[in-house]
Amino acid sequence: MINRFRRWFREPVFLLALTACLGAFVVQSGELGTADTMHRLQTAHSFWTSEPPVFTNEYPEFGLHGRGGKLYDWYGIGQPVLMLPADIIGTFIGKLPVFDRYDGTDPTPRNIIVSYSTNILVTLLTALVCFRFLRMLQFTTRQSAAGVLALLFCTTHLHYTQNMMENNYIMLLTLIGFTFQYEWSRTGNKSSLLIGSAALGLNLLTRLTTGLDIIAAGVFLLLVMWFERASTPAMWERFLCYVKTAVPVYLIFFLLDRLYQFYRFGTWFDTYVHYFTIEHRLQDPRLPPNYPFETPFHVGFLGPLITPEKSIFLFDPLIILTIVISVFAWKRFLPEVKAYVLAAFVLLLAYISFYARYTVWNGDFAWGDRYVSTAVEFVAFISVPLLLRYRQQLGKFIWRVGLALIAISAVIQIASLTFWLPLEIYQMETFGHPTWVIALRFKNIVAFALGKMEAWRLNTEAMTQDSWDYVHITTWNFLPFVLRRVGQAPLWVVRASFTIWIAGLAALAWVLLRLRRVLSRLEFGIPNSEAV
Repeated sequence: MINRFRRWFREPVFLLALTACLGAFVVQSGELGTADTMHRLQTAHSFWTSEPPVFTNEYPEFGLHGRGGKLYDWYGIGQPVLMLPADIIGTFIGKLPVFDRYDGTDPTPRNIIVSYSTNILVTLLTALVCFRFLRMLQFTTRQSAAGVLALLFCTTHLHYTQNMMENNYIMLLTLIGFTFQYEWSRTGNKSSLLIGSAALGLNLLTRLTTGLDIIAAGVFLLLVMWFERASTPAMWERFLCYVKTAVPVYLIFFLLDRLYQFYRFGTWFDTYVHYFTIEHRLQDPRLPPNYPFETPFHVGFLGPLITPEKSIFLFDPLIILTIVISVFAWKRFLPEVKAYVLAAFVLLLAYISFYARYTVWNGDFAWGDRYVSTAVEFVAFISVPLLLRYRQQLGKFIWRVGLALIAISAVIQIASLTFWLPLEIYQMETFGHPTWVIALRFKNIVAFALGKMEAWRLNTEAMTQDSWDYVHITTWNFLPFVLRRVGQAPLWVVRASFTIWIAGLAALAWVLLRLRRVLSRLEFGIPNSEAV
């Protein structure tokens, strides 16, 4: 048993999995992050209890009237189903006598269980699938592991590991789709195609716009054949097999989405946007005729690129590295890598264009532009494996620039965790626009650490109110600090949470060092049997 345990710690995949779990564990705040996720959790709760999906006191701020005048949320069913098992377990645990005094206080035992279990599971699966995909693209073990770490810790994936919106779940399913459909293209195994198609189809239940991900996966497969100069008969044969196998799977999931739509609103052919528009027009007849797609296209298109509040280049700097490496090393890329990079950029362009005219193109209350962040991560994380693969050909200057961008990216993502995300949004209501959100976050970190928030005039009206928001934007956004700030948990619970959190940080640091040692030995051909 001891020898088996020791062998596990010589395996890069096991160490990556442990890193993913520990990383997701230590960044949790015990809360779900946003009102959107809270509403989706309530929908999950309504599936198995007598509670409604939307409470009447939440309307008109939230909710749409559906069949029988009942209030429903306007989201897909994907994330509520994902959270359902944890919601059931968390609800029963929250009813234990030990939590009687703590009932109803945020973060609730139920929310803690849902956030920890769901985020850790999604992060673990994402790490494993990402590693498998990179290995299939013929990156070495060391390069693939670096790519996984880049995704987990150097892109906005880290922020959404703490703040549980739909993004990371969509990322996981799209990665599974790319991985297994590509495996089918290599092996001809229809089971792989079915798995990949099912993952992409499941995404439709989360957000219908993930149809763009289905298109991107198809473009990826087509480009692989194009760059490999496959014959026309071979391409046609694969296309027919793909259509016969994948399209029925997509149609099944699309039908499930339509069934959920019919259950809520009594129609097969509309989306929530139709009812969203009707409800908002009743509340405000002055809305423009093309609401909610009234934003000038150039505003919504350029917004994710150049605005200091939402620019993808500020929130995910690794995308710059991908562009630089692609410019200087494109001719050296393998066909499958060329296909992936192009498909990822096509996906990013599609998302930016689709949401460009949407009334809240920027994702509203979010860190960065949440509508395009998953596509950005797809473009960004591949940069690190590419940098390692083509280090010699790119030269010392680009290598150093790459290392700098990796370091900057990691620091930005860690900074995104330190406070609850609405802090800068509230401050912008006072300071006005434009505001360099990343710079403001670092200023907030320094000011809060030094006790200078008021002296540096970083307090806002929202922060002076005796409210739930005030409590949660005036503490470090990690569970032990949140518990201490709320002040309802027993002191021993707070102390125990700090002990466990610090132990988790120490374990994460040790596993990362261990992983580095194992990967270094692999690079130089030293047997891992000597790594212990």
